[in-house]
Amino acid sequence: MPDRSGPVGRRVGVFGGAFDPPHVAHRALAEVALRQLALDELRIVPTGQAWHKARALTDADQRVAMCRLAFADLPGVRVDTREIERAGPSYTVDTLTALRAEQSGAALFLVVGADQWLAFRTWHRWAEILRLATVAVANRPLEDGGGALPDLGRVGLPHVVLAVPPLAVSATAVRERWWDPVAGPAVRALVPPAVARYISEHRLYASAAGPATPHPEHP
Repeated sequence: MPDRSGPVGRRVGVFGGAFDPPHVAHRALAEVALRQLALDELRIVPTGQAWHKARALTDADQRVAMCRLAFADLPGVRVDTREIERAGPSYTVDTLTALRAEQSGAALFLVVGADQWLAFRTWHRWAEILRLATVAVANRPLEDGGGALPDLGRVGLPHVVLAVPPLAVSATAVRERWWDPVAGPAVRALVPPAVARYISEHRLYASAAGPATPHPEHP
């Protein structure tokens, strides 16, 4: 069995995103990546300044807190705040370059969703990303795809496919419906319980659906 106590031979995953909020599909993907890729460590990397998103993200400290609540109990997972601490737009290639310098002998794996992979050629210095890491793609139906799995091969670039469960979860829907008296209970089940408590206690996403109305589960 290889010695993986040092950088050489280690397998390190990088799972970035807004995590606004982190939900059960994010958690399931982290679990699959750890197992299927035999990772020694998985970095959860909340986005700092998202160059590709038009909307303003929830406060970075709050997203970091929710990530720690969502993933902290998974062995080998670490919440990495470098993109939040870095000035300027958050580019994945910069994060991978920094990790490569820190762990020169490690194998890096970039964990992405199918929607991100289909847009991969629009990413900043995407070809360099492929030289730095193996891209591991979670193939799930797209929000507007009618439930069918997308053809990941049409990107025409090397990747591995992660066998994730078919969870239809949208962070947008969570934000927009959290305080809805009808849809709210179902939506609140789509995030880990500790994250649900944090959202309600801090009155997050109230502006996405009008004034915040307390609900019995989280007064």
